[in-house]
Amino acid sequence: MDNIQLKLCDIQGRLFENAKEYNSEDFIKKFMNSEVARHLDSPYNKLQWMGEEYLLEELKDEKDICITGEKYNPNVMYWIGYLYRYWVGSRNLASKKIYRYAPAKTMKRNYMIFHTFDPEVAIDDLIEIYNQKNKGKTI
Repeated sequence: MDNIQLKLCDIQGRLFENAKEYNSEDFIKKFMNSEVARHLDSPYNKLQWMGEEYLLEELKDEKDICITGEKYNPNVMYWIGYLYRYWVGSRNLASKKIYRYAPAKTMKRNYMIFHTFDPEVAIDDLIEIYNQKNKGKTI
């Protein structure tokens, strides 16, 4: 991961952290399956440098995000957003595919342990959880 990719991880982490008014699961699912995420996944896209406030507005224009429901702790949301973007950058996978490996509930459930791990170790462990649950099926 280079400095630019790490900056994108931080931007996405702050985007997730700033989604305080939304149902966290719904926000995460809709973001990870959005055109906004797809643009961030590309090697270069102007959206990558627009900042988290702009990205949130773009997502709201694209998706109807539920306000009611559980709202995760901002630290949890930051970590989820950061780790998802790190996963995209380090494994060259699309956000949509990564979400199938580790949906919001899985990320939240494993936050307390995995947030202290190196991102590569956390990603490997999340893939292992998926594989155990799905008997080795790949996505």
